[in-house]
Amino acid sequence: MISQPKDQRIGVFVDVQNLYYSAKNIYNSKINFKELLKIAVDGRKLIRALAYVIKADVLAEKTFFDALEQIGYEIKSKDLQVFFGGFKKGDWDVGIAMDAIEVAPKVDTVVIVSGDGDFLPLVEHLQRAMGCRVEVIAFGKSGSSMLKKGADNFIDLDERTRYILLKDKRRKAE
Repeated sequence: MISQPKDQRIGVFVDVQNLYYSAKNIYNSKINFKELLKIAVDGRKLIRALAYVIKADVLAEKTFFDALEQIGYEIKSKDLQVFFGGFKKGDWDVGIAMDAIEVAPKVDTVVIVSGDGDFLPLVEHLQRAMGCRVEVIAFGKSGSSMLKKGADNFIDLDERTRYILLKDKRRKAE
């Protein structure tokens, strides 16, 4: 990774569900959100770090949300929507986009932590209209190729699994 100026102001926007399911489906593991924030900040001046979560009324949620706050994330949450027939939906795309645009005048770099290709128009708007550098952090295997190309810098978590994935103490050594 290219070392960035340490006085660079950054905002970090984490699509928790996107990262959670990518880590689960690709590596059958969970994310180390503390290490993720260190990777995103890279020694620069953190202005805001927001983690967007979906509440599903699971007991472990509060512990997880509290842990994220202790690490330094601001939590934005919304309830899981359940539709007729059992279809469930929960995403933060518009909320993340609105917050990133709102924070953009206060930062030099916006870091989008998601592989969701729906964020490409946001990346382009932040670069073109807001004058921000935009970095994307995601698992390359599941991330949108267009999103990766559109970013000023792409950080591939597939290359950092040793640091970014939590070790499952219950799993047998392979």
